[in-house]
Amino acid sequence: MDNPSPYPVNITAEYPERSSRLLAFCGLTFLIKGLLLLPHIVVLYFLSIVAVLAQLVGYVAIIVTGWYPRGLFDFQVGVLRWNLRTSAWFLSIVDEYPPFRLQE
Repeated sequence: MDNPSPYPVNITAEYPERSSRLLAFCGLTFLIKGLLLLPHIVVLYFLSIVAVLAQLVGYVAIIVTGWYPRGLFDFQVGVLRWNLRTSAWFLSIVDEYPPFRLQE
């Protein structure tokens, strides 16, 4: 993936032509969407704990070797990406239910 930006991660969201009225109604209550996101919240909770531990390992790796391991970086970006997709769906920015994966 060729990235012309100096930043390793870019965030884009396409403006939808139409939005789901049912999801908008569910968003008014927050309870329905919160219940639908419960599996994501549980998995992301544990992934976030692992991501913090991976970050500490990355700090040690930087001190010892001078570089951040690519696998740890990809894992951190994946957790952040998953969290952002989940938040975007909860806030009705996108209508597509977020998938259970770290990659795009």
